[in-house]
Formats: sequence, structure tokens, C-alpha cells
Amino acid sequence: MKASLIAIAIAISMQANAATDLAAHAWIHGAKDCTTNRDPAIEVLQFDAATYVLRQNKCVHAEAPFIYVLFGEHTVFVQDTGATEDAAAFPLHETVQGLIAQRMARSPGQTLKILVTHSHGHRDHTAADSQFRGKPGVTLVEANAKAVRQFFGFTDWPAGLAKLELGGRTLEIVPAPGHQDEGIAVHDSRTGWLLTGDTLYPGRLYVKNWNEYRATIARLEGFSSTRAVSAVLGTHIEMSAAGTLFPAGSSFQPREASLVLGGEDLSTLHKALQKAGEKPQDIDLKKFVVAPISGLQRFVGSVLKWVGGP
Repeated sequence: MKASLIAIAIAISMQANAATDLAAHAWIHGAKDCTTNRDPAIEVLQFDAATYVLRQNKCVHAEAPFIYVLFGEHTVFVQDTGATEDAAAFPLHETVQGLIAQRMARSPGQTLKILVTHSHGHRDHTAADSQFRGKPGVTLVEANAKAVRQFFGFTDWPAGLAKLELGGRTLEIVPAPGHQDEGIAVHDSRTGWLLTGDTLYPGRLYVKNWNEYRATIARLEGFSSTRAVSAVLGTHIEMSAAGTLFPAGSSFQPREASLVLGGEDLSTLHKALQKAGEKPQDIDLKKFVVAPISGLQRFVGSVLKWVGGP
């Protein structure tokens, strides 16, 4: 599926600024035969005038990660860069530039910088970094311990919070290791969204470090109790609307569960992890399944830099 930005004809779906509308959205979800699939490589959903959710087509890469693009007055925040490096097959930088051009047309004279960060460092969330690296007006925070802690100013990881000012829009950054060592969560003041990466989403929640993961969920539950959280949004959908897991690596997921989880789901996960204690164990919570990874999987993950992909 190689095409330019114009050829893939990215359609922007207008949505009201309400989490219920986002929850009801049916995303493109691959095909039984990807050779016949004509969906765009990147689906772009406009949530409000300054907020976009992008999803990679499962026929481009089965992981089909979500990417969040948040506009401030002077900075465009891009969380994650997807699972495919090739710009012809997956024109992420071009797509973001297209969104910027649309905004500039509405606000002549505005200058916007691009800030690219990552929910965590696994390959299915960092593959297209090369499309942004070294580009004019782009700051790319590399997905490694030194870069993440230095950029956000964390001196006692995973303690503390960091703030990002995009211009009239504030993001709070919460350390979130457990799935991956340098994982973060992001709270957006404009939408009330809590972006949780692979830490929490409707699917298999792979846990690399059990105690760090339990501490992260406790941290996020406590953080959310003092913030307005309208939606908890992760970076994958792996559940059907009926509450069953799709096969790992599937390129076709009809009738998916909603992307949107809520604060109550975070609390449910926190309670289940506290009840489980310090012994890693599978936990089926209907909307998502906690899945501790084995020593062998951790080794493979350290080599491949991501776990659970095809």
C-alpha cells in the first residue's frame, strides 16, 4: 500500500468535542485480504479544532497503533510515530504537515513547531522517527532513558511530574514504567484525556516488570483522582465489542471494542493488581487482560525493542 498523501486521500472525520462521540467511532480495521484493501494508510479523526487521533491501517502493519496529535498556539505535540518506517507506505510526517497546513490556512502568520515524543520505546511506536529526525522545526525526543528523563526534567524517576506548555494548552507527563522501562502517560488539559500508551488499552496488557506496573497503575489512579479525566486512551485495540481478544497479529478486526476507557476502568485495574499482590499472574478484566511476560519474552523484547507484534 504505497501512495503519496494526496493519493491515499486521507479523510478527516469531524467529531463533536465529547468523549461519547470518540467512543462510538468505528475505526478502519484491516481486511480479510489485504491485497484488496483500499483504506488509507493512516486514518485521521479530528476530535476538535486542535486535536486529532490517527490510526495506522492494520493492512500496513498488524499492530495498527494510535497516534495523538495535539495543537497548541506554538507547538504541535505528536505522541508516537507508528510501526512502519517507510514514508511511501506510511506517510506520517507528510500527514502531520498536512494538518499543520490546514491550521495555518485558518490562522495566517502562525508559526508552529513540532514536538515528537513517545508513550514508550517499542518499535511499533517509534518506527517512523526517521521521518521527523533532523527536519526543520522538529524536536524529536529519542525513546531512551537518558533522552526522556533529560527532556522532561525527571531527576528521581519514576517519581515526580513534568509539564509541557504548547501555548494555551498544558500537558502533564506521568512516569509509567512496567510495560516498558521508559513509558510515560500524558494528561491533556484541553480534552481531559489521559493517554496511557500500552499501559492500559482494550486488549492484552503485556507487563515486563510486575511491581513497577502495579506502582504505575497506583500512581495513575491517584493522579486521576485529582484531575478531570474525560477518557483514558491507549495505543491499540485488541478486543472485540463482544469482549473477546482478537488473535495476536491479526490484520482484520471487525466489530472492535471502543478505543475509549474511563477512570473507572483504571480504578478496576488498580484494585485487581492490589488484590493480586506481588506475584505476577494473568488477570482477565473483560475490557482488557493483564498478561505478565516470561523471562524468554523479556529477552526477545530486549532484542526486538517491542513485545507482542507480528
